[in-house]
Amino acid sequence: QVQVVESGGGLVQAGGSLRLSCAASGSVFSIDTMGWYRQAPGNQRELVATITRTGSTNYADSMKGRFTISRDNAKNQVYLQMNSLRPEDTAVYYCKVLARRARNFGESDYWGQGTQVTVSS
Repeated sequence: QVQVVESGGGLVQAGGSLRLSCAASGSVFSIDTMGWYRQAPGNQRELVATITRTGSTNYADSMKGRFTISRDNAKNQVYLQMNSLRPEDTAVYYCKVLARRARNFGESDYWGQGTQVTVSS
C-alpha cells in the first residue's frame, strides 16, 4: 500500500504564513501528480494546487500569488507554502498523490488524513 501523511497545519493569524508538507511512503514505484486539496466545514473538497513530476503547476484562482506548491521527487514529498493567509483559508488540507505501486500496476490516487489549518481574524 501507499501511505500519505501530511504535516505542518496549525493556528495562524490573518496575514501569516504556514508551510505544509506531505510524504508518500510504502509500496511506491513511481509518483506522477501530487496535489493539495482542502475542505471547509459544510463545503465540498476543492482543489488548492497540483504539481506534476516534471514541475508543472496548477493553482485554484483564489490561491494564485499567495500559495506555492513544490516537490522533492527524491523524497516523494510535496510542500505547500501559504502566505497572506485569510480566515476563509481555514479548512482541513489534504494531500493526494497519483502513484504506481509496481511497474505492472496502474496508477491510483492515494489520500492523506488531512491537516487542520485555522486562520484567525
